[in-house]
Amino acid sequence: MKRTIRTVLVIAAAIAAEGCAHYPINEPLKEYKPDYGYRPMQTTRSSDTGHLIMMLCFSGGGTRAAALSYGVLEELARTEIIVDGKRRRLLDEVSMISGVSGGSFTAAYYGLFGDRIFRDFEEKFLKKDVQSDLFRATFYNPINWMRLASGYFDRSDLAAEYYDENVFEKKTFANFSTVKGPLVVINATDMTYGIRMQFTQDFFDVLCSDLSTFPVGRACAASSAVPGVFSAITLRNYAGTCGYDALGELHKRLAGHELSDRASFLARNIRPFLDSKKKPYIHLIDGGVADNLGLRAVLDKLIVRGSLWNTIRDTKIEGMHKLAFVIVNAETEADTIWDTQDFIPTVAAMLSSYSTIAIERYNVETISLLKEQLRYWVDEVRQERCRGRAMSTEPGACGDFSYYIIEVKFDEVRDEQRRSYFKKLPTSFRLTAEEVDNLRSVARRLLTESADYQRLLRDLK
Repeated sequence: MKRTIRTVLVIAAAIAAEGCAHYPINEPLKEYKPDYGYRPMQTTRSSDTGHLIMMLCFSGGGTRAAALSYGVLEELARTEIIVDGKRRRLLDEVSMISGVSGGSFTAAYYGLFGDRIFRDFEEKFLKKDVQSDLFRATFYNPINWMRLASGYFDRSDLAAEYYDENVFEKKTFANFSTVKGPLVVINATDMTYGIRMQFTQDFFDVLCSDLSTFPVGRACAASSAVPGVFSAITLRNYAGTCGYDALGELHKRLAGHELSDRASFLARNIRPFLDSKKKPYIHLIDGGVADNLGLRAVLDKLIVRGSLWNTIRDTKIEGMHKLAFVIVNAETEADTIWDTQDFIPTVAAMLSSYSTIAIERYNVETISLLKEQLRYWVDEVRQERCRGRAMSTEPGACGDFSYYIIEVKFDEVRDEQRRSYFKKLPTSFRLTAEEVDNLRSVARRLLTESADYQRLLRDLK
């Protein structure tokens, strides 16, 4: 009898769950205010000196990417430098972290909880079998069976709930603003147009949506929604309802410089989002589809504004002397087994090969573009700051400005067998404790052995 009653109650709860199963709706923005919300201009570290601007880019790749990024944070935390006569950690000089997919979890956790990441992130995420937890929630919970049967609730919504409760403690983007840590940019991709979308109020202004109430766990679920494994995360588009003139604001920001073809293309990317009648919903998938390094979040903004100088002039960092990018790339290894076979590859093998090729080739192009642009932009900054004066690159002079592109990637592992080991680790959300520790260790070693990182440390002395 008791078993029957329990069964009836479970069925009743499942039916009720199906009736109300709907993904959470992002809140509309009642009125546009340029100084409201989580955006770069309102997000600066209290310790920022403007002497060194350091940006971290954490790639996608599941727990493997999260652990590799975590190892870099550990090394930056134990590296001390002298700034204005005071001893500081290099980690305290980080102004921005851009994260994609697995890398977004490490970025978001540090942005929300600061140094607490070194005490509990391993237990809460890195060394936890998240994949099995999600599997059990999907297939072992009868209530979730009915919820997932709804056309308005799917696997990524279930994953978002899990991240929200078990990893990020139900924090929203409003909580980022209270920490005063580095700006954290979580990246996803619009499923229809393939446009990179970032979780900042600047982008949510276009949608007339309030980012401050949006759960961080849900943003990470969108960033890691690998097509075929997870479903898309859906947002509602309220564009045109909050008094925000997106095109007018864009023209205002671009005034005074001529747009390149690439900048014009990037500026046009916002147009599909401006008509909420034609595009009332936005479906987001893995950020790696548009940019697996998280580097475009920085690069595109600089390109649209015309140059680095146009971005920093008349700001507190106009006189900065060093700009450093640390790019953490949890790259994979191409599967060459099919090169030795004479029968036709499976569809799964073709899809895996396609995604690997597309991501790796795009990564190479992105870093090459950054290097090419920075060479030009650094010369421009020096010329503008030294206008009317003799050019000098001596410490503290108007031309004292250097850049550093520091790559942490498995290709730099010297031992071939060890290199292959790291590249073949799964990109799921399940690794052994030993695999996580190995990734942390290799991240610290790759960072310290980087020639550009050593050059930065020497120059800081």
